[in-house]
Amino acid sequence: MYVSDKNIKLPTDPNTIVWKYLDLSKFVDLLLTRQLFMSRADKFEDQYEGTFSEPTFEEIRKISSDNPAFLHQYKKHRERVVISSWHTNEWESFAMWQIFTQNNEGLAIQSTLGRLKQALTIDTTYKQYIGEVNYIDYKKDYIPFEDEFFPFLFKRRSFQYEREVRILTDVTTLGKEIDNGLKVPIDIQELIEKIYIHPKSEVWYKNLVIELVRRLGFDFIIEKSDLESDILI
Repeated sequence: MYVSDKNIKLPTDPNTIVWKYLDLSKFVDLLLTRQLFMSRADKFEDQYEGTFSEPTFEEIRKISSDNPAFLHQYKKHRERVVISSWHTNEWESFAMWQIFTQNNEGLAIQSTLGRLKQALTIDTTYKQYIGEVNYIDYKKDYIPFEDEFFPFLFKRRSFQYEREVRILTDVTTLGKEIDNGLKVPIDIQELIEKIYIHPKSEVWYKNLVIELVRRLGFDFIIEKSDLESDILI
């Protein structure tokens, strides 16, 4: 279920457009299982995920000098938080196609923040929070730590192009061990507003995606990528 948190920053407009770029296998898995995969925080490629900036770490180090368990708790917390990343943008992103899909294949799910929140309400096991990522200088800027999710809502400025919002879940209170991540139930019809197929994909691939969606019983709007527009000169 989606739960709001007054400490977590998020655009207020429910019609804010969000995107998820993914390959065909992950897309099919999403449709077949009707579950959203969320990755364990410390399994991301960025080693800074869920860590603190230098000014914040210095403060935590002082606090933990008499209480080593305090620092250990924060380190272990990265193993118990899972994340699903989404890109906010009114339009498609060429950079996102390049980074998150391969071999001119893949898809982009277009949704909105309002749809995302509503799609999560069917889950009765996990509490999900949605927050906007802040991009900072980890050598100079301070990351607050009064909220348990704050370390996972800050990234280095070099990732600013991602314009990311995140679904976050903490399984600490459930006593659940996570390997690479977990799947949470989600309302697929509510989640997906439109599907865009890779702009450089071949005709057979486009037809495959359309047929797969149809055979699985869905009638999503499947759009031609804006990046595939015909040249007029």
